[in-house]
Order: sequence, then structure tokens, then C-alpha cells
Amino acid sequence: MRKILEVIEDELRGAWAACGYEEKFGKVVLSNRPDLCEYQCNGAMAAAKAYHKKPIDLANAVVEQLKDSAIFSGCEAVMPGFINLILDNTFVADYIRRMRQEDALGLDKVKQPQTIIVDYGGANAAKPLHVGHLRSAIIGESIKRMGKALGHKMIGDVHLGDWGLQMGLIIEELRDRKPKLPYFDASYSGEYPAEAPFTIGELEDIYPSASKKAKFTLEDGLAAGMSGTEAEEKAEYARAFAARARMATKKLQEEYPPFMAIWKHIMAVSKADLEKNYQNLNVSFELWKGESDAQKYIPGLIQELKDKGLAYESQGALVVDIREPEDTKELPPCIVQKSDGAALYATSDLGTVIEREKDLKPDSYIYIADKRQDLHYTQFFRVAKKAGFIRQGIPMSFLGFGTMNGKDGKPFKTRDGGVMRLEQLIAEINEAAYVRIMENRTMSEEEARSTAKLVGLAALKYGDLSNQAAKDYIFDIDRFVSFTGNTGPYILYTIVRINSILAKYREQGGKMENYDFLPAVSDGEKALMLELSRYNEVMESGFAEKAPHKICQYIYDLAEDFNHFYQDVIILTEEDKQQQGSWIRLIHLAKDVLNTCIDVLGFEAPERM
Repeated sequence: MRKILEVIEDELRGAWAACGYEEKFGKVVLSNRPDLCEYQCNGAMAAAKAYHKKPIDLANAVVEQLKDSAIFSGCEAVMPGFINLILDNTFVADYIRRMRQEDALGLDKVKQPQTIIVDYGGANAAKPLHVGHLRSAIIGESIKRMGKALGHKMIGDVHLGDWGLQMGLIIEELRDRKPKLPYFDASYSGEYPAEAPFTIGELEDIYPSASKKAKFTLEDGLAAGMSGTEAEEKAEYARAFAARARMATKKLQEEYPPFMAIWKHIMAVSKADLEKNYQNLNVSFELWKGESDAQKYIPGLIQELKDKGLAYESQGALVVDIREPEDTKELPPCIVQKSDGAALYATSDLGTVIEREKDLKPDSYIYIADKRQDLHYTQFFRVAKKAGFIRQGIPMSFLGFGTMNGKDGKPFKTRDGGVMRLEQLIAEINEAAYVRIMENRTMSEEEARSTAKLVGLAALKYGDLSNQAAKDYIFDIDRFVSFTGNTGPYILYTIVRINSILAKYREQGGKMENYDFLPAVSDGEKALMLELSRYNEVMESGFAEKAPHKICQYIYDLAEDFNHFYQDVIILTEEDKQQQGSWIRLIHLAKDVLNTCIDVLGFEAPERM
């Protein structure tokens, strides 16, 4: 279905052409002065320079051409040359009718669907998700859903951190704790156990313990009140432990069977826990690939970079220059191999893109991570393109997000200053939603708890996604769970309110399919219709700009328009059945648009609140 803005623009372009001027001056925008008009054409200012005429004279000529248009009820030229447009109520009602009749509420699928990889999540094996993983997960999920709604084949990849020193640390800590396991018996030749020798709880304790052990220094011991001898002995043990971990990592990367068996246990236990926690966020992935999957491509890509003359040695490391003539600032070369021969994140990402090109051949890539990683992605993208690891012309874009801060303006922490686990954050916002729901005491505790999970998730996701991704924002649970204002619960409350009206209408024997959309009879009703008519435009531009906050702003405006309309009329006691049926159809459409949009954002509405 054509966007309403396109229909209006066609009318304006035709009028400009009829006056003997270029159609391009008929561009139309949503009015920023809704008290004066609904849409606006500002082309007369640019046309005046091209045709050496006064803008107001050009605007008046175009307005004269539009005087008999069925699209507008008001069309006025105002100084210095603006054309103010007010849509005809019958035209708007007809557009809404077609929107209701169309599949997907008038949102057209793209003519040429693309395969698009969205790289988001960025979780690490053997570590619990924490608040730092929140934004990547929910921003990535919403962008993936937006693209899917438009007909693209969207492939979300969690891209796990599952390779490297942390694995060696875990292996050696497990050896210290359980030395009799068969993985550490050099003479063992049987099958390794199918069950992991640890639970997720144990695993999540093993890594931080191992990391702390490996980093212990003489200064740490002295600061803890140890004697010089005790501190030195413990520091020496830490150095030995760290060396063991590095050796274990090397043996794992050489696919030493006992350590590969432990690694498979780590991955199985970690993935099950990560899937559960991502599911609590209503986030899912089509691919559970990790850094380990890229390792087999790294030797070849390093050699190829050398053979093409792109990689050279610098201070013992292997680097690739990424500077371009048009760069306005210095960009350091990309390190692809350390002096000890180890690969880095950039190398792993290059291996991953080679694998994706080989197996999936996507039409574009979207990477979502903290904006402080901008340099990394600039380097990685440029090396991939210079080396020809990616097909020519394939877009690679990086969406960098800002920091989630506490009320003190600093990165969000627990009350004791630690990094908060994601499941704890979800539990806290669910509890806050439960308390807010129980203030009304209209449902049982069991129902309130179930409802609070939906409300809490909406509060969490909307509170994040309503901000422009690149900006930092303040995480405020009290504000986020409010049922009023620009919040997720307010959107849900609006949907619940519409459902309640529709249910009561059906109880009275009403059937909305018996009635048609009538032209608006009030400003509030027309405002709601106009907002609904923008749905397909907002969805398309939201995805094109990778901007979930645009969807949030749209549904907030739509909810506001519905609630203003609801205050103006009394739907259920309206005696004119045609008018009542038209209003019922209108709010039903509003509910469907709201539900479709919150599904794209990754949450859903409860039956009641």
C-alpha cells in the first residue's frame, strides 16, 4: 500500500507540473506546526531561485491548481512561500479503510528481499549475562524484527566469546579443584563423560576465581596484610598458574582431545543458560556461532594478507594499514597478529566474515556493539574490504550504542558498586511492576506476578529503545514502570484499555464488521486517523535508519492520540450505531497497529493491568 505521504506528494508534483515547473519542488513534509496545518510543501523557496520569481507567487499558483483536489480540504499559501495543507476527512477515512483491508495493515514487503546478518548479543561463554549485554541484545533484536516485518531474511548471530585465555583459566582452575577427573589423567584412553563435571553455578564461580588467582601480585598480598614471604609465594603461584592457563589455551587451540572435551562441556552448559536468560528478554538468535568457528580460517587469512602485500611487521606484530586519503584524522593500523603469534578480536572477526561469505553470502551486515568499539569496527571493515574477504559493494554498518547509566550519571551498578547480573535487573524491574500493579488490587497475586513479567519487560525494553541508540541514558526503574508518561507500561495500558472497550462492545451484541469507517467528526478523531495513516512510513524509515526509537515515539504519539480521542467521545453509549461502529473499527485498528509495533520492539501486552 502506498504511503499517505507519497499520495500527497503525487498530488503536489502534478500541481507543480501543471504550472509549468519541475515536479521535484512538490516534496511534502509533515507539518511542524500542527496548529496551522497537517502537511506542508516548502518547494517554492528553492523554485524561486531557479525561476527568478517570488516564492509566494509560485506558491499561490500551485494552490490555485489544487483548489478542486479531493485530497485536501484546505490548501493555503503563506509568506514567504509555504504551502499549508489540510487533508480532506473523507480522503483520510478512505485511506484508513484501505489500510484495514490490506495485508499487514498496509505495510508492503520489499520488492527485493535481502539476506541481512545482524551481529548482536556478544555474550561470553562461562560468564553470566550482565547489564552491559542488555543494549546489544534488545537493540539487535528489534532491528532484526523490523527487517523481518518488511520481508527481509534476517539472520541474528549471537557471536559468542568462546575462545581464548578464559578457557585456559577455566581448565586449570578445574584441574585444581577436581584433579582426579579423567581429562587430567595423561594415561586415560576411554570415552570422556557425557555429563559436564560442573553446573552452571559452579562454572560461573570457576572463571572469576581463576581470573583473580592469575592476576594476584605481591602488592595485592601486602595490601591484604600478608607477610612479605607469604605474599611473594602467592604471587609466584599466580604467575605459574597464569602460565599454565596460557599453555592450556594453546593446547585447546591445537585441539588437544581432553581439553576439547572440557570445552564442549563449557559450551553446552553456557549455551543452555544463555538461551534461558535471552529468552527472559524475548531475544533469540538464528545462529549460535562463536569465535571458535573462525579459528580454522585464521592461518589462511593471515597468509593471504601477507601474499597481497597488505600485512607487514611492526614492532614484532603483524599489522595492516587502513588509512584512506579522505580521512580527516589519523587512524592506527589494524593489528591482525601479535608478536607471539596470537590472533586478536579483529582477526577473529575477519575469520567470521570469511565463513559468512562462504556459507551465507548475505547482502549486508549490521554489527551492534558499544560505541566505544567504533575504531575496532572501522579497522575490521576496512581490512575485510581491502583484502577482498567480502564481496565488492556489500554494505557493512556499525551501530554503536551509548551507556546505560544510573541516576548518578555513571555506568549502572549494583548498590555495592558491582556489575549487576541481567537476571537480577529483570527481577528488580519485575518486582517494581508487581508493586505498581498491586496498588490497584484488582487481580490475584498469581495473576499480578504473571502480568508483572510482561509489564516489566515492556518497561525495560521501551525505557532503553525509546532513546536514540548512540546516546547514553539514565536507567530509572521508578519512571520506567510508571503507567503514565512516555513509558512501556503506558503503551500496554492503552492497549488493555482498547481491549476492554472492544470486549464490552461485543457483550452488548455489537459487531464491528457491520460498519464502515466514517469521516472524522472531531479534531481528536482525525488526529488519531492521521497518526494511524503514518504506520507504514514509520516502519520503513525506522528500519532504514536502524532507529527503534522512531517506533517508540510513534506508538507513544498514537497512544496519546487514542487517549485524547477516548476522552472526547463516549463510544459505548453512542446512539448512532453507524457512528459507534466506525469508532469501534477505528480503535480496533489502533490496537492492531500498537500490538504490531510492540511485537517489533520485542514485548507484548497482558490481558489486563
